[in-house]
Amino acid sequence: MDFLNELANNIGQTVTIFTTSGGESGRGFTGVLTIVNASFVRLVTQIGPAPGCALGNCCERPHHGTNVEGTQQGGQDRFSCRANQFGSIVDIPVDRIAAFVHNAVGSSGY
Repeated sequence: MDFLNELANNIGQTVTIFTTSGGESGRGFTGVLTIVNASFVRLVTQIGPAPGCALGNCCERPHHGTNVEGTQQGGQDRFSCRANQFGSIVDIPVDRIAAFVHNAVGSSGY
């Protein structure tokens, strides 16, 4: 339980968690720690963009020469606000955590 408490003390901080799995996932996940419970921890690994089509953004006017993904489209008028609409999270089972890395500065207890 002390390990979970130490994890929970770092909610809101950027951390790296290494897992017991092999391959790419064994190299670790870095993100902002948002949830810690007895079953899993959640990291936000990529923040999504702000809501689209707010006043004054590019949804109000076409961006010449690019499609919605931002690639060239032979001079057609397209809106380029949708290049990356989603962020990403990773849920890691607590029993698969091999190591947990966080900054010493600002950490409680050390």
